[in-house]
Amino acid sequence: MTAQDSSVLGRPLRRKEDRPLLLGQGRYLDDITLPGTLHACFVRSPHAHARLLRIDGDTARIMPGVETVVTGADLASETTPIRMAPPIEGLKPTEIVILPVDRVRFQGDPVACVVATDRYLAEDACETVQVDYEPLLAVADFDAALAPGAALVDETLDSNLVSHQTYAAGNVERRFAEAHSIVEAQFRQGRQTHAPIETRGCLAVWDEGRQHLTMHVGTQVPHPYRTQLAARLGLSESQVTVISPDIGGAFGQKIALYREEWAVAALARRLRRPVRWREDRVENLMAASHAREDWVRTRAAVDRNGRILALTLDIREDFGAYCFFPANYLARVVAMILTGPYRIQDYNFDVRVALTNKCGNGPMRAPMAITSWVMEGTMDAVADALGLDPVDVRRLNMIRPEDLPYTMPTGQVLEDVTPRETMELALKAVDYEGFRQRQAEDRGKGIHRGLGLCVVVESTTYGSAFYKSAGIPGSGHETAWVKIEPSGAVNASVGLMASGQGYETSLSLAVAEGLGVRPDDVDLKLGHTDVAPYGMGSRGGRGGTAGGGVLLLAGRDLQAKILAIAAGLLDLNAAGELRMREGVIERHLGGNWVATGLTLADIARTAYLDPLRLPPGMEPGLETHRAYDPPPMTYSNSTHACEVQVDIETGRVVIDRYLIVEDCGTVLSPVVVEGQQHGATAMGIGGALYEEVIYDAAGQNLSGSFADYLLPTACEIPSFEIISHHTPNRRTPTGTKGMAEGGVMGATGAVPLAIADALRPFGIRVERQPVTPMMIRSLLRERS
Repeated sequence: MTAQDSSVLGRPLRRKEDRPLLLGQGRYLDDITLPGTLHACFVRSPHAHARLLRIDGDTARIMPGVETVVTGADLASETTPIRMAPPIEGLKPTEIVILPVDRVRFQGDPVACVVATDRYLAEDACETVQVDYEPLLAVADFDAALAPGAALVDETLDSNLVSHQTYAAGNVERRFAEAHSIVEAQFRQGRQTHAPIETRGCLAVWDEGRQHLTMHVGTQVPHPYRTQLAARLGLSESQVTVISPDIGGAFGQKIALYREEWAVAALARRLRRPVRWREDRVENLMAASHAREDWVRTRAAVDRNGRILALTLDIREDFGAYCFFPANYLARVVAMILTGPYRIQDYNFDVRVALTNKCGNGPMRAPMAITSWVMEGTMDAVADALGLDPVDVRRLNMIRPEDLPYTMPTGQVLEDVTPRETMELALKAVDYEGFRQRQAEDRGKGIHRGLGLCVVVESTTYGSAFYKSAGIPGSGHETAWVKIEPSGAVNASVGLMASGQGYETSLSLAVAEGLGVRPDDVDLKLGHTDVAPYGMGSRGGRGGTAGGGVLLLAGRDLQAKILAIAAGLLDLNAAGELRMREGVIERHLGGNWVATGLTLADIARTAYLDPLRLPPGMEPGLETHRAYDPPPMTYSNSTHACEVQVDIETGRVVIDRYLIVEDCGTVLSPVVVEGQQHGATAMGIGGALYEEVIYDAAGQNLSGSFADYLLPTACEIPSFEIISHHTPNRRTPTGTKGMAEGGVMGATGAVPLAIADALRPFGIRVERQPVTPMMIRSLLRERS
């Protein structure tokens, strides 16, 4: 048996985290109770833009059970603003105070906080707080924000254009002059929000004696969150502990330090009592954070065969009222990776981001979701313009295996990806030629079928070098520790925090692989800043690659020490012929691995309790700490094929078939990977067909409930066919490439492209989403 035979990676083990959840023994924020806890509720602005003239909380203050009523002015002296000012050309610095003092910027802006002994009392008291507003003109979309004389969302800026970056590679003008045709395409993605099952909330506990704050909060990034919170309260990081319990969904919404959480922490310190807050669903939909809302235009210079000679990209993004993240962050990533699987070297982009009187934007699962729709939609537009088959256009322009590693025009490097292979597998699986024949036959019967093909290159693990080159502040490294107790029990930790991804399962596999133990014997400790090492947390598709990678490396480091101790106990000169498998020390003899009689428990007892038997100079104990900074970027890839039927009488869209061919590298846990593929693709379908936050011209949110903000249910989501085509990444410790957001990208592209294909006989171009029945009927009426 070889060492490869002992690998545990890729085993279809049951998810370790599911047992307590299925038994109803999960520990979410609302399960944490402390005596004497107070409850906070917020008074929110009904206006999108207004001056604050007066806030009168006197009536609320004398109500039974009310402890205090505070405003931004009350808390300003106890806190410092959040300043977002990375030194990036074209990005304007912004600041956020704990609560507005003189002006509100969007409907739902929190203006006061009531703290009472009971949540219901606090909510009732909020109704009595009198706020006098002077309504101001609101800017409710990108064009209005940049119109001459537009009201300023942030009065410290000279315009609402908060970020503007351009880039050019190659000789775009020359290629356009040489082109046979210029093909233009437009895309618009509606505003969305994350809608996690568990809304935002926190429980802040101040220890006056120790001068220490414990913050229980569902956060994806415990350590960066702690750093930000401590700074805002004028505390050192050693005075703050962040504990993240089980999280009922996050999807990027639980990364930032929000003003409500910040205020609750400040109030716990002021009142010297535990204070908790839980937002309701309306608050979450209106005031948590939003995402998307992009307008994109591409112009492609092409030859007569459909080869793209040059490409230009214009992006306009509506970022809302506040910058909890650098305003260039989300759209800039789209621009940098847009060309994806295609051979394009002459390329330029213009990215503009505006502030508006809406809830502020942040990352949502696949902040670059629009990327594949834009690129694949451009390919379809080229095919339409030249009368070519869209698959032939893709084949002509696509990167070939011999082109790898391939440097994109923005300098990003693609390696160990298989876009051509996944596309061909998808085409074969859906019987592309057979579909086209069936499609033509059905059109004669009044049945309108369409096939959307979306080739995805998913940016996953953002290393520190990517952030630096992209002009985005931040680090991409991750840290971990692995510790063996004297009994042989295995503990491990990493700076990530799970919100449903299955980290306890997949990361235990990485530890087990590196160390040589059973995955069930690994106890993973996450989400506690006093226990876990400082890491950058969970975002994007970095969990398996950055988190799993560093845990594998830490396990290997510790295994080397274990084997060195074993070699000494066995009177061997070196550990080269030893290994540990499932906690048992084995020796390679006569071509076979033979048990030596030593176990991990034996080694651990020696390391801790009989250190004089250790090799000379070796420290007692068995623990290791490791940091790992991934490559500048890792990429996974996939191809999504979606077949739909469109009822032209009603505009109804039915997904008949959905196929995914995925290459995410070495799979840590196939159960987790499949779940991530299903969940991400379902989210992409929701955005493509149903979900949109809609504001009117006055900045009023018209989609503040699930009656208006539509989410797909199990009835609307199809079954997914998944074909695995996993090839390892040669630069990551585990061979993983990362995944979890590509499904959003694939569905965001495949679904509208399939609808456009079904409506092609009517000369209709689908240029925005969600593609609702009303929108389809409107497009058909325009063509009738």
